[in-house]
Amino acid sequence: MRETTRMTAMKLMFALVFSLLAATAHAQSLQQPVLTYFDQPGLSADQLGVIVNDDDPDSVAIAAYYREKRSIPAANLIHVRFKPGDSNMSREVFIKLKRRVDRATPKTVQAFALTWAKPYRVDCMSITSAFAFGFDAAYCASSCKPTRPSPYFNSNVAQPYATYTIRPTMSLAASSVADAKRLIDRGVASDHSNPAGTAYLLSTSDKARNVRAAGYEALRLQMNSIIPTEIVQADTLARKTDVMFYFTGLTHVPALDSNTFLPGAIGDHLTSAGGELFGGSQMSSLKWLEA
Repeated sequence: MRETTRMTAMKLMFALVFSLLAATAHAQSLQQPVLTYFDQPGLSADQLGVIVNDDDPDSVAIAAYYREKRSIPAANLIHVRFKPGDSNMSREVFIKLKRRVDRATPKTVQAFALTWAKPYRVDCMSITSAFAFGFDAAYCASSCKPTRPSPYFNSNVAQPYATYTIRPTMSLAASSVADAKRLIDRGVASDHSNPAGTAYLLSTSDKARNVRAAGYEALRLQMNSIIPTEIVQADTLARKTDVMFYFTGLTHVPALDSNTFLPGAIGDHLTSAGGELFGGSQMSSLKWLEA
């Protein structure tokens, strides 16, 4: 019973972290109630669609490995074909591809997993957002202006497609098939692991990317009974062996490799170009997965 109670608390804590930090990043009031309860805390295998590019051998290999490890039904493997290797997919190509995906996707599927690293954008949208919402320039913005809000934010809906016609989308992105398999293995290792780690909230010297720090103390007070939470006034976190959460605000995060991230750990550096996975001027989000 004690383990079950702690597992439930951990799930609530994950929801709390994402809701509070997202709200802070968008300068929303911390007085807004933060939802931390879900009727269904996770997806079942038959609710996830895996999209594979049959013209990309790496995508085929990653999709097969993920299907095996996560017991995804064969009917939920959705096949597409496009030339691999380009960072961007044009909106015209994407719209046609998305129509084919929607026709091939079982209605029970509530979310997608993409099995490639490129392309990672569709013109002005990330490719994950484009698959989730469909391509819509209303979800694009110049500089740091707000986009159209997602109706799924701070919602306890367990079936977002059935309710909002939105399929939240994740990317099994990696620099190689071997890296992707390690990513998948860490996810599997985290299942029901009830990790005893620490949440590190870094308040950095980068004023433009440190806006979430205003909400750190409220977050610490609500999380500390579930997981040890430390607010660190520094640009660097180094040689920690118990990292469960690592939130910071920098264009590049130093000393990542010196830390030990527990399976299922979450890291984010709140930078505009983190989703530019290859060749960008700021640190790629892939560096978190490689640490």
